[in-house]
Amino acid sequence: MVRRHECEARVAAAGEYDDRLRAVVELAQAMAAAPTSRDAVAAAADGALRALHGTFAAVSVWEREHGRLRVLVNAGELTPEEERFPEDESYPVHAFPEICLHETRAGGSPHAWTAAEGDAPRVAGLRRRGRGCCVVAPIVLHGRAWGELYVARPVGAPLFDAADADFATVLAAVAASGIAQTERLEEVRRLAFTDPLTGLANRRAVDVRLEEAVEQHQRDGVVVSLVVCDLNGLKRVNDTLGHAVGDRLLERFGSVLSLCGARLPGALAARLGGDEFCLLAVGPEADEVVRTAEELCRRAGELELGEGVACGVASTGDAIGPVRSARRLFRLADAAQYRAKGERLAGPVVAGREGGRWDPVVRLADRPPAPPRAERRRFRGRA
Repeated sequence: MVRRHECEARVAAAGEYDDRLRAVVELAQAMAAAPTSRDAVAAAADGALRALHGTFAAVSVWEREHGRLRVLVNAGELTPEEERFPEDESYPVHAFPEICLHETRAGGSPHAWTAAEGDAPRVAGLRRRGRGCCVVAPIVLHGRAWGELYVARPVGAPLFDAADADFATVLAAVAASGIAQTERLEEVRRLAFTDPLTGLANRRAVDVRLEEAVEQHQRDGVVVSLVVCDLNGLKRVNDTLGHAVGDRLLERFGSVLSLCGARLPGALAARLGGDEFCLLAVGPEADEVVRTAEELCRRAGELELGEGVACGVASTGDAIGPVRSARRLFRLADAAQYRAKGERLAGPVVAGREGGRWDPVVRLADRPPAPPRAERRRFRGRA
């Protein structure tokens, strides 16, 4: 009889081991498939909730500069005061010293701990939300506490034990790996679409967003506007004061562009390359974009060492004819900028506001390109 009980216990233990191993694999796979960091932390909370047979789980991040734990995601059975992705649910970190114990102890390592009814300091929060026990595991990235994984059960449910705490520690380690991977991928994506000098978007980001915006314009009639500007005097600064000073001028103008772009909800401020920048606005009326361009020119003219900007504007809200491609809108804005630069104007040139389709800017932008001379030479060579 004793042997039978021992065998049953071993079978049960083996089954629990298999279940937990399967839960770890499923958690790792779900986080690996997450496209964003928000999706990754949601996968971590959902996976830990199932793995530890809880009814509620949360993932929080330690915001060291503010001394608080900010909840990123809640999962499971939520109370009326809880949201899936809360905008501002945070707690002072000094109330939860377990998150940084491994940092304050020599040779310390992260390990989960449990709390139940009657245990401080979690008891008030547990009772207020109708929960009876919880297990908390620090999430550690690069040797430092990044945040915590929290899983709770209701009053009357089996209490978390030491084995659950060990398992929660493993789940937190898997979550940490998934979060680190997602952050690396997001950093790669960010760098691919960001100008390293100014921190603005780059030409690749503009091309992608402009294509999407023109499609939206064709589908829904939304106004799409593009402001293209060329920073005057950069070559003189580079030649006389050095490229380090020129870079500072570019950075300062980038800040001005970002500041002015903030007047247009959702606008994308970008450096196209060299001394060329742009603002892409989707939604605001053309006149609002022109006013922003005027403010941009005024502020650029006040920059130390600079000589202002040549600025061109093209908007589907103006009389420029149908815009069926991102390329045409870009050509129109560029042609307007080219005229502003050629005439040394202090304000923006707006395509289509001097005669609609007969506007000299529109005619310049829509002029068929001359065939390359090299092509003509090759053609004559074959004749």
